[in-house]
Amino acid sequence: MSKVNYTSPERDIDINVPVMVRVEGEGALEFTAREGQIEKLHLKIYEPPRLFEKFLEGQQYTEVPTMAARICGICPIAYQMTSIRAIERLFGADPGPWVHDMRRVIYCGEWLQSHALHIHLLATPDFLGYDNAIAMAQDHPETVKRGMKLQGLGNDLLTLLGGRSVHPIGMRVGGFYRAPEMREVSDLIDRLEDAVEDAIGLVEWTAGLDLPLDEQAFNCVAIHNDREYGINEGLIVSTQHQQLSFDDYNQHFKEHQVKHSTAFYSTLGGESYFVGPLARVNLNFNQLPPAVRGLCRDLGLNFPSINMFDNVRARSVESYYSIVEALRILKNYQKPRSPYVDVTPRPGIARHATEAPRGMIFHQFKIDGNGRVETACMIPPTSQNQGSIESNLKNAVLKYGLENTDDDLRMLCEKIIRNYDPCISCSTHFLKLTVHRQ
Repeated sequence: MSKVNYTSPERDIDINVPVMVRVEGEGALEFTAREGQIEKLHLKIYEPPRLFEKFLEGQQYTEVPTMAARICGICPIAYQMTSIRAIERLFGADPGPWVHDMRRVIYCGEWLQSHALHIHLLATPDFLGYDNAIAMAQDHPETVKRGMKLQGLGNDLLTLLGGRSVHPIGMRVGGFYRAPEMREVSDLIDRLEDAVEDAIGLVEWTAGLDLPLDEQAFNCVAIHNDREYGINEGLIVSTQHQQLSFDDYNQHFKEHQVKHSTAFYSTLGGESYFVGPLARVNLNFNQLPPAVRGLCRDLGLNFPSINMFDNVRARSVESYYSIVEALRILKNYQKPRSPYVDVTPRPGIARHATEAPRGMIFHQFKIDGNGRVETACMIPPTSQNQGSIESNLKNAVLKYGLENTDDDLRMLCEKIIRNYDPCISCSTHFLKLTVHRQ
């Protein structure tokens, strides 16, 4: 529910949405305008700090992936994978090509289930004029069924290598605890082949949506790899032609605190930036397989795009890519002699970044000679996008016009926030507390 206030003829605007709906976690929108000027427009994150970074202090490195997965029920693989790769890089471990490929498969599962959930249940009700996905399903039952089918397939890809789809337990530093049997892989190949037409249909459907125009000149940031579509190996690149190694992250990316949020804001070179599916497709379109690129061109989907609402189309493109990539890898599957390599702990700073469904994640750990974590830092995509979200809100509201009704302005703001698919619970990774006593 929202609280609205009207004052005419030149009214003041006070819009307060105490709880955002159709987003993961708890956040609010606060919007105040006086005499035709915006005084305040904030995405307020008020969830308490999750303290995962503190929980990890003193833990053995082997416990980090399992604990990190609990940060998010929608994208646990991203938190596990980022921590695992950071630790492996510090320890000098190379798990080899089989592990590399299987990690792409499990990541494809996470992207597919997360993107299908957001497209069908969270985002498109906004574009089609429904309050929620249940209402939308009454008029578009086949579309929603297709989305749930794709989400289920993504969950089963997670289960194949993770043991279960929620907070998977199959990954470890050095590889996987277990390699799937050939019959398990064969069953999923059949389902992936059956889902290709569904994925193509999803891209076609999002291409045909009558999306609003929300052009923003943000600096897109994503992982890039010349040899494959960037997921968990490569360099950090941007539309401003920056190229950074993961070890250079702290020299260029900075966090700061604001009063209205329990989550830090991130900047690159002192400016806000944008991460997520649209940023990835904008920067890595040429790394997509020919079938995916060809479909986009046939449908008139042009990337890079500066229309932020093309985020939903980028998610559909990555959903199709996830199925194509998982099929490519699993069709050549061979069960290895061992699904992991042994590692030897050594002290130092572990750093790495991967691409969660919502954008880039960065992890840094200081590990002692016994393999225990001394300090931990985990920077999720939603906290990195907060500055861009608020800038996007202000630009879009001014372009739309403050003369519009409070309800119309509120709906525009909610639509923009949901378009980023914020994972608010994940973003509250630190709170600085100062107590003054007299």
